Amino acid sequence: MPTRTTSRPARAGRGRTAPAPDAAPTHAGIDLDQRAADVPQARDFADLGVPEPLRAALAGMGIHTPFPIQAASIGDALAGRDVLGRGRTGSGKTVAFTVPLTAVLARGDRAAPNHPRGLILVPTRELATQVHATLRPLAEAVGLTCATVFGGVSQQPQAAALNRGVDVLVACPGRLEDLIGQGLCDLDAVRVTVLDEADHMADLGFLPAVRRLLDRTPRGSQRLLFSATLDNGIGVLVRRYMHDPAVHSVDSADSPVAAMTHHVFVIGGRDKDAIVRELAAGRDRRILFTRTKHGAKKLARALRRDGLPAVELHGNLSQPQRKKNLDAFGEGTATILVATDIAARGIHVDDVGLVVHVDPPAEHKAYLHRSGRTARAGAEGVVVTLATGDQHGEVKTLMRKAGIKPLTAAVRPGEEIVATIRGEAAVRLTPPPAAPARPAPQRSAPQRSAPQQAASERARAGAPPRRRGRRGGPRKPAGQS
Repeated sequence: MPTRTTSRPARAGRGRTAPAPDAAPTHAGIDLDQRAADVPQARDFADLGVPEPLRAALAGMGIHTPFPIQAASIGDALAGRDVLGRGRTGSGKTVAFTVPLTAVLARGDRAAPNHPRGLILVPTRELATQVHATLRPLAEAVGLTCATVFGGVSQQPQAAALNRGVDVLVACPGRLEDLIGQGLCDLDAVRVTVLDEADHMADLGFLPAVRRLLDRTPRGSQRLLFSATLDNGIGVLVRRYMHDPAVHSVDSADSPVAAMTHHVFVIGGRDKDAIVRELAAGRDRRILFTRTKHGAKKLARALRRDGLPAVELHGNLSQPQRKKNLDAFGEGTATILVATDIAARGIHVDDVGLVVHVDPPAEHKAYLHRSGRTARAGAEGVVVTLATGDQHGEVKTLMRKAGIKPLTAAVRPGEEIVATIRGEAAVRLTPPPAAPARPAPQRSAPQRSAPQQAASERARAGAPPRRRGRRGGPRKPAGQS
């Protein structure tokens, strides 16, 4: 199906002047929802003008045919235009911006120390790591270097990488501002800036930092913005920093994925734990979402006690712990990921067959973002929302706002529909042996002084206790001086 996009004449080169940061928007009249022309589907990346070294790198990654968002946007980005790409998660946006970014930068000189030439801003550490994993083979194919900077880890390796010279920097706004403030990074040489998951950055309150960083990039540099939605200030960001962008959208801003099957299980409160365990006990990858960090930790621990390979992802984990758990899930050594909402937008793992909303999310966009962890890259997926009787009304409203008509059923533990959705049962691991109970420590008698010991021995011998004077010595007989 052809992608709908705005049709505007491409500008020649990059010789335009961006408005000053404090200037009034010069193109506030852009209709961000306008999609007037059809873009023909490219058969392969050669049709889009992607250089051969990058095509070979893509083939090595198992990517041979462009997805719709890639077919629509890569040509404009290669031509130097600003691009606004809008589409659901899992639509292939990372390749849509990393390919033209590396192709454009490969035409120029290499980066000077502490002056990156390409910048990709992302909202979370997990997303930074995963974008870098896609970017790295492409960058290496054309002789570019890349690095990541984000908080929660030592900045010394990041500063050292910048000092060696980095062509493309993948960064979270907070840590990047810290490095700039210390004089360890300067954005005055940036030719291309990418904002990935801009709507999530808005949700996390990063837009002021994003604006400050964009103000540091050169006027006239190219900007690519990719977002699932255009609310929460994203439209203002587009109008302020992008010049006549080519707007490409593969879906409406909040559309559900056609390849997903949505279920609502109406359950009794006492049945919830048993049903969650049944749904978790499948062989394929699955993600279980909870509303709280404590809930995620508690559920992951309970599943591990049942012999199921579960890891957790939430805000209380250190960066090494988060990376370890996400790597285990991505590599398949753990097939169950229990996550909170804050982690949902940072999870980009293919072949997730089932998403379970253990706790229904608070609003419909969170539902779509959570659910978008399955049915990625054209695959199919199943989404199950558990609702107790008093939650059913809220969940019905949630589904209506999300544009979803779920299959709804009252469900008890052990019913066939639960086993069907669970799929082939997992081979349970032997739970780790419980640590042996430590014997209660023996309380030793307090050490006694020599007079106390002597008094004790006299008592055991039946002798009367010796009377003592005020200062502890033997009492003198009356009349003695």
